[in-house]
Order: sequence, then C-alpha cells, then structure tokens
Amino acid sequence: MKKLPVGIQDYKEIIEENYIYVDKTKYLYDLINSGKFYFMSRPRRFGKSLTVSTFYYLFKGEKELFKDTYIYDKWDFKEYPIIRLNLLKAKSENTEKLKESLTKIIIQEGKRNGIKIEETDYAFAFDELIMKLSEKGKVVILVDEYEKPILDNINKKEKAESNREILRDFYTTIKANDEHIRFVFITGITKFTKTGVFSALNNLNDISLDTAYSQMFGYTQEELEYYFKEHIEKTAKKFGITKKELLEEMKRYYNGFSFDGEHTVYNPFSILQFFQKKELRNYWFESGSPSFLYEYIKGKKIEYEDLVKTPVSAEDFSTREIEDAKANIFFTQAGYLTFKGIKKYGLKKKYILDYPNFEVKNSFSTLILEANYGFNDEEINRVSEIYLKIEENDIKGLIEEIKKIISAVPYNLHKKEEKYYHSLIFTIIASAGIDVKAEELTNLGRSDLVIDFDDRIYLFEIKLDQSSDEALKQIKEMKYYEKYSGKEIYLIGININSEKRNIEEYIIEKL
Repeated sequence: MKKLPVGIQDYKEIIEENYIYVDKTKYLYDLINSGKFYFMSRPRRFGKSLTVSTFYYLFKGEKELFKDTYIYDKWDFKEYPIIRLNLLKAKSENTEKLKESLTKIIIQEGKRNGIKIEETDYAFAFDELIMKLSEKGKVVILVDEYEKPILDNINKKEKAESNREILRDFYTTIKANDEHIRFVFITGITKFTKTGVFSALNNLNDISLDTAYSQMFGYTQEELEYYFKEHIEKTAKKFGITKKELLEEMKRYYNGFSFDGEHTVYNPFSILQFFQKKELRNYWFESGSPSFLYEYIKGKKIEYEDLVKTPVSAEDFSTREIEDAKANIFFTQAGYLTFKGIKKYGLKKKYILDYPNFEVKNSFSTLILEANYGFNDEEINRVSEIYLKIEENDIKGLIEEIKKIISAVPYNLHKKEEKYYHSLIFTIIASAGIDVKAEELTNLGRSDLVIDFDDRIYLFEIKLDQSSDEALKQIKEMKYYEKYSGKEIYLIGININSEKRNIEEYIIEKL
C-alpha cells in the first residue's frame, strides 16, 4: 500500500519515496501546449506548491519521475533554465524589508542556477537573472504565493497597497523579457485585478474560474476512489462500516469545493489527514489562521445570510483589491465559501455561494459565534447540547437550548431584523455539528431553516413580532415539506419577540 503524502509538496520525493501521487499531468500538458503565460488562484492547502514542483521537474527534463503518468510518452523532456520563486520567504512588515527580501530571493535563485547576481535592486536583479539564464535557453518562470506580502497586511490597507506597488514593479520584469521566456505559471490565493499586481502583465491568462481547469487542484470523486482504494477499505474496516457508508460521510464532510459552479473536488489536506488519523475532524479549517479570521469577522460583523444571499459574477473577483473586497468575495477566494450553482442571465452567468461542506460550515459557524456574538468557551460548549437534543428527537428541548444560547448574546448586539435571527439560529445549529440548510429552495418558495438528521426532517419558519401560528401556516401554505416525502417530517413555527430579544413562542407539528 502506497504511503500518504501528508505535508509533502515536492513531486520528486513523492515519486521516489513511493507516496500516492494523484496524476494531474494532463492539465500541465494542456497548459504547456496551448499557451505561455498563466495564472491560477486557489485556497490554501489545495496543492498549489505541489503543482509548481511538478512543473519544475517536468521542465528540468527528469523523465523517469513521470513514468506512470499521462504526460510520460507525450512530452519531449527537454531541460529548460528555470526560475522558481516562493514568496512565503518574503518579509513584508515594511517596504524596505520587502525590497531586501525580494532581492535576496533572486540572489539565492541565481546561486541555485550557478549565476552570480550583481544588481541590488529587486526589479533589476530579477531582470539580470532572466537575461543571464536566457543564455542557456528560453526561461521557465514558476511563482508560488505571489501575493503573500499583501495578504500579510490585509487588515492594514496602506501597507498592503505599498507592498502591491513593489510587487507590481517586480512582476513587470516578466513582461519586459517576453522574448526570453518559454513558460510562466503563477499561483496564489487571491485573483488579481486589472489595476493590481499584474496590470502591466496584460498577457497573463487567468484560468482560475475556467471549467476546463476546475478540477486541476483537489481530488475528484473518481480520483479519491481510484488512488486511495486500499486506504478506503482499511478505514471502513476500522469504523466497522461499508465502503459506501464511509464515502458518503467523507463526501458530506470534505467534498463540495467548486471553482466553476458545476464540478466539485475534495480538499487534499483534509483527505490525507483523515486517512492518516482515521477520525472525522475539521482538518483544513483548523490548519488555517483562525485568529486572523476572528478579527476579520468581528471587524465586519459577518452574518451568514449576508454572505450567501447575493449571487456573484466573475467580474466581482477582479474589480476590487482583496483588502477592499466584499466579505463574500474574500471568503470565496479563501475557500470558506464556494460556488454551489449557476444562475444564468441571458449569455451572462452568476455564481450562487454557500459553505462547501460540513467541515467548513461547522467550524466557520463556531467562529462567527465567538467573533460576532462574544461567546466564550463555556457558551460554545453548551452548543453541543443541541446535537444531543436532535439525536433524541427532543424538539422542545432543542428550542429551549437555543433560547438559552440566544440569551447569552449581549443586548447591544441584537438587531430588530428577522434575518438577524435567521442567521443567529442557523449559526447556533450549524456550530453544533448538525446538517442545517438555510433558505432551502422549493417549487413555491424558500423555507427558513431545514435540519436533515437521519431519516427525520425539521422545517423551521421564523417570524419577528408576529405569531408562531403565522409561521406554521406559511410552511403549510407553501408546502415546503413536499420535497421531503418519505421521511419523518416536523414543522416548527417560531416567533421572536424583538423587545425580549429571544424566542417568545413556538409550535411543533408532526406531519
């Protein structure tokens, strides 16, 4: 059984040490043979660095490393001079540090290629490296984490803009040396704007939202079942369940990331961690920067409904710099939201946003409770009681627990808005580890909240300063329950009293 490449981003090590490699070389082959300058954005831990590494060994001509891959008998494996940059190494606390570190990165890359760099200015040093390397042949340029110095300062707008100016000068060098370049592949977390880092590099082809490359990063369902077959069997045996049951649970937890609104992938980091530890946990989310997210959510008062209520277009990702982007755009680029479908307006289309899967929904909801509503560890732990109530089918107990949790929200944070309470109750339930959906679409309208637990469906309609009778009446008139026929269905009408800032009355009816 091949080993799991947990934390390994070097293609050569994966192949030589007998780790699993999910073959993505067809995408690389197609890119190399159809263009020259490419950009691709993806969230963290999606295989960007491994892809850059694979390109590196491909252009180095190390044919034997690709023996069992798609590209092996299709590529000439000629060796090219390569510049490989990773801006994770760049210092970004001030402009001078950034300039110095960019120069050092170029000097180190020159040394790796047997070239001594004389220039001390970051842009001229980059130019010198390209020119000297081009004496050996046309140059390949691979850049990972292109915007890290900007993201490091996303909450400091002036610093972010100053660093962007420096990076703009730095990357302009690529455009100036067009005739010396064979291939360019640049990757990062955020898409670029027309006036941003790559404004001068106007021949850069952004393939971030292209359907043809939507599954280039991450694992597809077919790849998961093919490459990890033995690990699936071993893990299913450990849990004492069938392979089908295991795959269904993995899909719920870790699948759902979509970069075109049509095709989905699993996050590789979560999959590898899951097979290694054999425990369902929120691996990808926990590996990120919750302290940074906490401050971002707190500062902007993020609510679930505000994030997902408005479909977005491709243009929305390139009209504003990341520090000025709307929250839903930022979170989509970071991977906390994803495309869940497409709405077409003639020849144009927009993307419907939502959480990609249970892992992100559960973790993000907990973070919102902490950042937006001031919940401490004790109050967060109380949320787990909600799961027990649903498990026991104790709906009254469930609502009473929700009331207790709402009462912990400071009075000055409450809003006299129905959507505020929709978001709050959704967030409480989601953070309890329950599969809850908001605004679930039916043929006649949208139900406020839907819980799907085992073979039971709980339909919630929430009203503000009206009556629970009115809420229940709406569920029945709009027939929200029809799409769930065959399951045990409970209708729950809730009325919120805006003066008391909590649930005042509720009605539960079983169909």
